[in-house]
Amino acid sequence: MSLPVPAVLEPGGDAVTVLYIVAFSMFIIGIRRGTHPRTAKHGNLLAAGGMAVAVIATLLLDGIGNWGLIVLGLAIGGSIGVIASIRVQMTQMPQMVALYNGVGGGAVALIAWSELRHGLALGGDFPLDELVPILFAVVVGSISFWGSNIAFAKLQDLIPTRPLMLPGQQVLNAVLLIGILAACIALGIDHDDAPSEGLFIAVLIAAGLLGNLVVLPIGGADMPVVIALLNAFTGLSAAAAGFALDNVALIVAGTLVGSSGTILTLAMATAMNRSVANILFAGFGGGPAGGAAARGEERPHTSIGAQDAAIKLAYADSVVIVPGYGLAVAQAQHAVKEMADELEKRGVTVNYAIHPVAGRMPGHMNVLLAEADVPYEKLREMEDINPELPRTDVAVVIGANDVTNPAAKNDPDSPIAGMPIIEVDEAQQVIVIKRSLSPGFAGIDNDLFYEENTDMLFADAKQAAAEIAAEVQEL
Repeated sequence: MSLPVPAVLEPGGDAVTVLYIVAFSMFIIGIRRGTHPRTAKHGNLLAAGGMAVAVIATLLLDGIGNWGLIVLGLAIGGSIGVIASIRVQMTQMPQMVALYNGVGGGAVALIAWSELRHGLALGGDFPLDELVPILFAVVVGSISFWGSNIAFAKLQDLIPTRPLMLPGQQVLNAVLLIGILAACIALGIDHDDAPSEGLFIAVLIAAGLLGNLVVLPIGGADMPVVIALLNAFTGLSAAAAGFALDNVALIVAGTLVGSSGTILTLAMATAMNRSVANILFAGFGGGPAGGAAARGEERPHTSIGAQDAAIKLAYADSVVIVPGYGLAVAQAQHAVKEMADELEKRGVTVNYAIHPVAGRMPGHMNVLLAEADVPYEKLREMEDINPELPRTDVAVVIGANDVTNPAAKNDPDSPIAGMPIIEVDEAQQVIVIKRSLSPGFAGIDNDLFYEENTDMLFADAKQAAAEIAAEVQEL
């Protein structure tokens, strides 16, 4: 029924087994090297090489046929992947990750369905230890596929980023989940006979519908956490498919993705001072803009130009730059690096404060700044930089909103109350580079904009950084 890994005593068995060991060893080493920007590129290439080895090993298994379709699929998929990866902008990387993750979940669901059909063609006697992982893979893989598509659509602005909820949303989700579990139990009870393919397809469709309904009510502010969670789902479904196929490489790779995605999800939820359940069911973020700006009220703020900002920065001893999604949108990382270089030529100490959920995906700011050759040791984590901010002369906030909002610690009624932030308001002076006073994904005013020690520089981040660098050079 399934395609087992050949025993080592069979012809070619030793080679396939060794190749699988090499493949998942490369996965593990690649993930380990991906934890540091200096080695991340090599780690990514190593993991990709491991996947190539795993594919070659799988093609060596007995029973593999339809070589024309396999070659055609590899050519089409490889071409699409290469072209899309070359053309994608850094600002679009989160939605590409969501889309690729969804493709993985969808592939797992289809593999599970194919395995069921293969078993039915051979007589339909399914042992539970094979049927259970098939059912798990099809449910979780389908949820991941459709949920990732919704995440992609929200990030790509194809649908509104605000929470979209139906009347009785939670009840409907609960009914779907109970129905899916009941159908899976019914399929398991009938495992000695031919399981109903119609019921299996119904489970596949219901899981897809549940994936849509779970992600639609989640606001844009929580998309980084959702992407990490769906990534974990895809990994777990792949591991389950590995059990169904007796494929050790798929089991190890899926477990690695599932465990790392779970750890990342929990770490990001902790960084937001929220539980995963709250993120999934609270419908937070991306809603209508709130606060004084949305009501058309004027709150006093101070506006300056690039020349004034350059003077403040050039005569400072220490500067901390806080990047956010606005920096990514403006593609300002290289201009910001040039600005920092000009300041360092004058003896100014420059560091970068990185919030765990800044941007729209985990590590978004780290990747952007690494692309501009910012030294890794200058990228400081929130817990590390916050104690130094009271002694910092100037903090420069570039496109970061919610992660610098003092309301998180000062206003217990704020939607982001209790969320750890980069406490730039503690610095001696603050310069916020932003196009307008508009709120961030959380949809609330940033009280930082109206602090006495804050100056607003209304401009495109890339243009503003370039102008400041030029002004500093002239001083």
